[in-house]
Amino acid sequence: MHPRIPRQSAHEPDGRRPARTDDHDARLSAELAAVVSGARRRAVRDGDRQVDTAHLLHSLLESDPDVREVFGGEPQLARLIGYLVQRSIGYGLRWQGSVEDSGATPVVTRAEGYSPLAADAMAYARERAARRGGPALGVDLLAAVVVDPQARAVEVLHRAGIDRHEVLVRVDSRLRRTA
Repeated sequence: MHPRIPRQSAHEPDGRRPARTDDHDARLSAELAAVVSGARRRAVRDGDRQVDTAHLLHSLLESDPDVREVFGGEPQLARLIGYLVQRSIGYGLRWQGSVEDSGATPVVTRAEGYSPLAADAMAYARERAARRGGPALGVDLLAAVVVDPQARAVEVLHRAGIDRHEVLVRVDSRLRRTA
């Protein structure tokens, strides 16, 4: 049986070697590795070729209490989770077969595993953590998936009535309190 999210080819058409999902995963904490595994399962279940920022957001909310706390009370969190669930049965179906990309970086059309924005988010989460001098946390990945206004995670936040800028402020505030 072939996986529904196939692995990448060894080289891109222009001869570059693409970043492999496994290379990214090797540098994740156990907590974030679990988030990525959950996002992969969700992508397969949704029939998507790649893990995108909305998959990562959904998995973060399911598995990280610090991320859930960023969203405050139950009404906001429940509304957000509701939109994420609807994604697989409703409005998110238009995303199937398309690549999540903001246009800020060249699209790697053969990259399987992560969408270009999700791959950038994973790298940005590690950079945030490195600047802080610690391991990447779920809140680092949360900040990373909402930093680009074209991300699918941002669209989900918008539909749930949540401002991405407020999320970033809350993440930074939370990290300052725990430092």
